[in-house]
Formats: sequence, structure tokens, C-alpha cells
Amino acid sequence: MPGMVRGFDRYQREHSWIGLPLAVAYKFAEDQAMYLAALIAYYGFLAVFPLLLLVVSVLGFLLHNDPDFQERVVNSALHQFPVIGDQIGENIRSFHGNSLAVVTGVLGGLYGALGVAQAAQNALLKVWAVPRHRRPNPLMSRLRSLLVLGVFGAGLAVTTGLTALAGDTRAFGAHPAVLLRVVATVLSTGVNTGLLLFAYRYFSADTVKLRVSAGAGLGAAVAWQLVQWAGTYYVRHELRGATATYGLFGIVLGLLTWIYLGALLFVLAAEVASVRSRHLWPRSLLTPFTDNVVLTPADRAVYVSYAATDVFKGFQHVTVRFDPPDKNSDH
Repeated sequence: MPGMVRGFDRYQREHSWIGLPLAVAYKFAEDQAMYLAALIAYYGFLAVFPLLLLVVSVLGFLLHNDPDFQERVVNSALHQFPVIGDQIGENIRSFHGNSLAVVTGVLGGLYGALGVAQAAQNALLKVWAVPRHRRPNPLMSRLRSLLVLGVFGAGLAVTTGLTALAGDTRAFGAHPAVLLRVVATVLSTGVNTGLLLFAYRYFSADTVKLRVSAGAGLGAAVAWQLVQWAGTYYVRHELRGATATYGLFGIVLGLLTWIYLGALLFVLAAEVASVRSRHLWPRSLLTPFTDNVVLTPADRAVYVSYAATDVFKGFQHVTVRFDPPDKNSDH
């Protein structure tokens, strides 16, 4: 190992401000977290249009006496996708009032939403290295997913309502728009943090402590809010009048990108919580690149957990042994 590399390796092991992010990056890559996020995004894409169609239809029934507030709530829901929200709204409203489309939306939305929950559950079980014999069986895992979907649906309704209320100056008879937006943002971020913590705790087979994942969950919620603001700014300053140009391609690409960013934040925050709670750092700098390396205790713990993850039965035992680096290099 060259002297410069050896010096940087020693430095990152002694300083958590760089050693911890490095360990998270290594585990993120080893867990193939980008593929886990891609699976979540795939099902999320399948679920968005049907669920928004259902939201529009239900609001049309519940708020038929107040079309202005109905419009504001719908726009608040679409605000979750600032890059392509307007285009989604146009396509959703084109199906409004079609009973067959509503039924199809319900079935398609349930399929996609359940797929999102199952993909998220699988990702968290892998990130937290839960052995297969300790994971819920296929029926129980889907029941867990349905429960989480219900909680997330309620949370989405709360955040959407907060956003709509913040924009409804009639409800307050004044012009405290800035203060209302700040309060709504803080409350929405708090709700999103609570939803993430619930998913991390409930989907990880009771292996996650709330105090451990609280920081990661809050960080992910804040990051998501910043991404939303960045998307809104980009639309208002860069994409004015571009809707007709991008058309359907813009809808699909923008929606997939937006959902994938959310899925990445979800998985990345889980990786941070996993590395911190199990103290899976510092890692050896060259661990991902060569076998000729001396493993740190964190390296060994990570590799042992990967082997334990694929234990299918409680009476199945897997032993992990590490040979010295000079022997590994001969293979």
C-alpha cells in the first residue's frame, strides 16, 4: 500500500467525520442499494397514477360543495412532484368521472402500492442483515405491508392537508402566508420523519431502535423537503413553457426520476442508521478493491452479517472464517 494511501486510511479510521460516510458508502454499494431503490421506484411508478386518480375521485365526492378547496388539495398532492405535477394533473383529470377508470385505478393502485411496501420491506431487511429464517413469512409480510400502507396513506393525507391549508388564506382572514408555509413545512417534515421511523422499525423485524434511526429519518425527511424545493425552483425558472415540448416523455422520465430520488433517500437513511447502530466503521480503505488487505473489526462484522443474512432455517448454522491476507492472495 503506497504511503499516501496508507496515511489517508489511517486518518479516516481515526476520524469518524470521514470514516463513517466512507463505511456507509461501502455498505451502500455492497448491499446493491441502488437496485433496491430501483425496485421501489418501479412499483412506485405503477402506483402513482392510479392512486392520484382515486384521490381526485374521492375528493370530488367529499368536497363537491367546495370545488376551490378541492382544487387546492389536489394541487397540494401534485406538489409532491414539482417537476411534472402539472402534467400528471392534466392526465389524471382526463379520466375524472369514468367509473371504469376509477375501478381500474383502485386495483392498479393497490397492486403498485403493495409492491412498493414489499420492495421497501425487502430493502430494509437486507440493509439490516436480518436472517431469512427471522423474516416474516409471505402472508405475514403482506399483512405488514398493508398496515404500513394504511399509516403512510394517513400521513400523506395529513401532509397534503397541511399544504392545502397553508395556501388557503380564507381560513385565517389575513395574509400570514409566509408563517403558514413555514409551519406547514415543519409539520410536514415532522410527519415524514415519523413515517420513516415507523417503516424502519416495523419493517426491520424489531431490530431497529428508534433513538438510533431518529437522526437518519430526520435527515432523510429534510433532504426530501430540500429536493422538493429544488424541483419547484427548477420548474419556475427553467421549465416555463416546456410542457408541450417534453410531452409524455417528460412525464415518464420526470416521474421516474422523482420517485427514484425518494427511494434512494429512503434506503440511504436506512444504511446510515444500520452502520451507526451496529458500529460498522471504520472500514479498511482498500477493502472493496483487493483481497490483499487487513480487515478491520467492522469489515469482519459486515462480512459475517452478509453470510448470516442467507440462513434460511433456525437450525441451520453458518461459520465464517477469515484467512490471513497473504493466503487470500494465492486464490
